[in-house]
Amino acid sequence: MLQVAKGFPKAMATALPSRAIERSSASPAAAGRILLLVRDAISGNDLYPILERLNFSVLNCSSIDEAVAVLASDPGIDLIVMDCGQDEAALLSSIQELGAAHAVPLVIMTPADQMPVALKALRLGAYDILVQPFSAEQGAATVARAIEYRRLRAQNDLYRHHLEQVITARTQMIQQTMQQLERSYDVTLEALGDALDLKDAETEGHSKRVTAYTLALGRAVGLSGPELRTVGRGAFLHDIGKMAIPDAILRKPGRLTREEQTIMRTHSELGYQMLRKIPFLHEAAEIVYSHQECYDGSGYPRGLRGEQIPMGARIFSLADTLDAITSNRPYRKANTIEAARKEVLRCAGTQFDPAIVDAFLATPDSIWQELREGIMREGKAFSPFSYTFGEVL
Repeated sequence: MLQVAKGFPKAMATALPSRAIERSSASPAAAGRILLLVRDAISGNDLYPILERLNFSVLNCSSIDEAVAVLASDPGIDLIVMDCGQDEAALLSSIQELGAAHAVPLVIMTPADQMPVALKALRLGAYDILVQPFSAEQGAATVARAIEYRRLRAQNDLYRHHLEQVITARTQMIQQTMQQLERSYDVTLEALGDALDLKDAETEGHSKRVTAYTLALGRAVGLSGPELRTVGRGAFLHDIGKMAIPDAILRKPGRLTREEQTIMRTHSELGYQMLRKIPFLHEAAEIVYSHQECYDGSGYPRGLRGEQIPMGARIFSLADTLDAITSNRPYRKANTIEAARKEVLRCAGTQFDPAIVDAFLATPDSIWQELREGIMREGKAFSPFSYTFGEVL
């Protein structure tokens, strides 16, 4: 329990009691609070009158343990002043335990013959030295500097904390804006997909289905959230180049001639040329360019093989086959997912990347069925991006 003491007899040379004694003639608006750690009354006699005239509130402690307890319970201490009268090892360990641990400046009062010890204390983190005997002006100036240092440090800490809060808030705002912007991009992409469906009625809903399948497979092989966004956009826009294919070829009901097949095959490169200059679609454009490549190098337009083919395009290739086999066509009815599994397994290592085939075969049929039914049920309202990204973002 702290006791308030008025006046401290200069003649008193006995050891201080083992408790903190608050000594102050200060009003509630004291200039600051100082923890004074001295061996006895005489050690503090030079400083007491100075502190009282400057209107400081003083807490007297007689041991390190006592001072540590006060600091732990009282965050309002502005300065620690301690004498150099203990043994060197105890003094130096006290520096760390007191000032450094609590971010409170520490001033060492020392007679001239103990200056080497006080200098070691400075190197360990003490703020200043007050050499005894000292004048009132010297004592007041040293205390004032230390208190001002404490004030500036607290002000700086407050400013830094405020700045961190501002940065965190601004970062959250930027992230929200970027998410909204990305969502608006995806809405635009969905509109492009709907436009392509209108042009190529035979594959209506194909872009959404194959995107959902691609993203599910991407998850299964461990792609990250940003990678899934890129792969999803590439899958959704894989046929965008068909917008530049003449309707006479695109909508021809019968078999295409060799020349017409050559023109149709240009849709991969045409789609790439459309998208590659759009910054947020630059990586997705590579998937569009490579989506007809085969793992063994037998695909087009560049005959890429193995890992030369972007991962997203390798995943898409399998998802595209899954959709083709399980969808109705004018010349045949849709087949089962089981039939698709057999075909995919047969083409592992030739058309498809074997590692992606393994991920596909390990995925339950219910996943593909759920995705397909969701698209059929919701139609144009179905968003493969939000539906499939739900667990990733």
